[in-house]
Amino acid sequence: MKLNLEGKKVLVTGGSKGIGKAIARAFLEEGAEVGIAASTKESLSHAAEELGGNTAQFQGDLTSEADRDRVFREFTDHFGRIDVLVNNVGGSNGSSVMETSLTEFQEAMDLNFMSAVHFSQLAGGAMKENGGGSIVNISSIFGRESGGKPTYNSAKSAMISFTKAFADEMIKDGVRVNGVAPGAILHPTGNWQKKLEADPEKIEAYVEAEIPAGRFGTVEEVADVAVFLASERARWVSGATLNVDGGQSRMNF
Repeated sequence: MKLNLEGKKVLVTGGSKGIGKAIARAFLEEGAEVGIAASTKESLSHAAEELGGNTAQFQGDLTSEADRDRVFREFTDHFGRIDVLVNNVGGSNGSSVMETSLTEFQEAMDLNFMSAVHFSQLAGGAMKENGGGSIVNISSIFGRESGGKPTYNSAKSAMISFTKAFADEMIKDGVRVNGVAPGAILHPTGNWQKKLEADPEKIEAYVEAEIPAGRFGTVEEVADVAVFLASERARWVSGATLNVDGGQSRMNF
């Protein structure tokens, strides 16, 4: 299937590793021009070297409103416009609700949710002026059901709700907003890799019990869905958040 993404200008937040880097690579393979944003110059440089192609680097603290403004401005100055935004930056912190401080809840919201809202506002305005575009928000199946840490779940749940609300607002202007909700994804810099190394038997039992497909997902499998949603082949998909989880989610809708 030809996705017709050649020459599209794509910004991927959290694009220096894991799912974000795989998404950047997938867009590059489709002929898009890609900018990746992350917090450290070292990780960005390493990722850009691996990715090659038309990969631009934008360093900033993506929990900071001022840095997000600057990163977006630098991206549009470099590429001239934005066609696709992928809100991927995120992470988990804290433990149980009673043992997690309000500061940690706020930090999780700033990183996982507020960054996506702000970048979406910035990109949405630019895309409206340009006549259209696509925004893809990377959330989690744990934004829909229990599992994982409460800080992370709450932020990802907010992202799924925001995706639908913003999609309904922007579709009339030719801007589609959708999401991807990964399940357990294994990659070298992720939490599942650390857990697997710490206790292989426990994690193997988890996979057998919790993932009907019988294995972890890969970053490439998430990237494939994100790139499809951003393409014109998904032109009638708006406000959807698609599970990419090998059947892991227990939801039936």
